[in-house]
Amino acid sequence: MSAVKIAAILLIVAGIFGLVYGSFSYTKDTQEVKLGPIELSVKEKKTVNIPVWAGVGSIVIGGALLLAENKKGQL
Repeated sequence: MSAVKIAAILLIVAGIFGLVYGSFSYTKDTQEVKLGPIELSVKEKKTVNIPVWAGVGSIVIGGALLLAENKKGQL
């Protein structure tokens, strides 16, 4: 399997996940204070929204790459 086919399949899968989930969140340690034996840290939860156009665009580009690779292989 060529690198172009693998990249195309990954783009299609990423686009589908982007459309299904729509966002993802992660936790970020923002501050840490050490006062002798006491340590304080703040964990901040961030959410990243994935636009619909990015998911659709990823699927379209992946599909175009896959079709172009298939036509190239037929010649």
